[in-house]
Amino acid sequence: MTEERLIIPRKTTNKFFLTIAIGVILLIAGIIIMAAGGGANHGEGHGEAAAATHEAASWSKRLFMNLWLNNVYFSGIALIGTFFVAVQYVAYAGWSVLIKRIPEALSYFLPIGAVVMIIVFLFGGHDIFHWTHEYLYDVNDTRYDPIISGKSGYLNTAFFLIRMVVFFALWILFFNWLRRLSINEDLHGGTSYYHKSIRVSAMFLVVFGVSSSMAAWDWVLSIDTHWFSTMFGWYVFASWFVSGLAATTLTVIILKQNGYLKMVNANHLHDLGKFVFAFSIFWTYVWFSQFMLIWYANIPEESIYFLDRLGDHYAWIFFVNLLINFVFPFLVLMTRDAKRQMIMLKIVTIAILIGHWLDFYLMMMPGTMRGDAGIGFIEIGTTLIFLGVFLVTFTKGLAKASLVPVNHPFLEESIHHHV
Repeated sequence: MTEERLIIPRKTTNKFFLTIAIGVILLIAGIIIMAAGGGANHGEGHGEAAAATHEAASWSKRLFMNLWLNNVYFSGIALIGTFFVAVQYVAYAGWSVLIKRIPEALSYFLPIGAVVMIIVFLFGGHDIFHWTHEYLYDVNDTRYDPIISGKSGYLNTAFFLIRMVVFFALWILFFNWLRRLSINEDLHGGTSYYHKSIRVSAMFLVVFGVSSSMAAWDWVLSIDTHWFSTMFGWYVFASWFVSGLAATTLTVIILKQNGYLKMVNANHLHDLGKFVFAFSIFWTYVWFSQFMLIWYANIPEESIYFLDRLGDHYAWIFFVNLLINFVFPFLVLMTRDAKRQMIMLKIVTIAILIGHWLDFYLMMMPGTMRGDAGIGFIEIGTTLIFLGVFLVTFTKGLAKASLVPVNHPFLEESIHHHV
């Protein structure tokens, strides 16, 4: 079997850097506009408790929140790349062999995500996380918060940073380990690398199960420090996973349209389409289960989370989130034919990637920005910068190895895959 190498045209790389440049310009413009306007607070009507604990948002606070939001979103997609590959190994899956180099390459963003996350937390942690303020733990201070103080054994800056570093270190370690085995299999052949990959994948899935849930609690849930949900780890995982599947599927289609992945056919697309369809429904199942239980119980300290998101400022995102992440993919991908057509999959996957960015926006912004949030130059600019950087690292990773894993023991099965 011959190798299939990705050659990235200079024009394509220039487009990625242009995306970054446009993002920088929009971000600077947004900061100037917000600084000139004084960052006035538009968050009235959220209650006295919110007003007491959340100061009016400055441009720096909005910037840090957007850096955090995008980094959590793109790092999650990168992590799902390794998760997807590991699941395929442990399941002894053959169908996915022809496309496995794409999720592998997604994880090249992880080291950048680690650096950005540590820097943003060190410099913007007070803006993002209410629990980082020392006065909350001082019994003699009028602002003392017994609930947050009670969580100090877990929610403290040192332990938070240690967890962050450990999670990224483990994820990067397992990504590099699996990637190295995959490349060595190309070079040397044999089945020993495959069997070792299964063992490494099994270890990674245990690490992933614990670390991804804890990361969701740390990086997203702790923004709303008083609120908690026992389903939140699953909820963030579902959002990450369907986004990672959409990114993988979209990349397969774009490569196929540009003359690569010649052996990938409608059957492989069908399976990717089924994954995207199924996990859009899974995300909705977790969303509904969490919402329905809180709505039905109607306990004030639980329902406040959704009341904030159903207020005037975020209500449109709340409903668009459901339409774009459930209704649209459910209706469009319901038939067998739709899952086998590149144009249908392309439209749905792009919609899902935008939709789940909005999902993370809705998870994070109300807890910190209150009524000061919006989707303007700062949001669009920051997202374009991250998108450009992600695409540069992802495509460089794709170009480092053959798109076809030439010595994978299940390659023939994947070539002749039929559903």
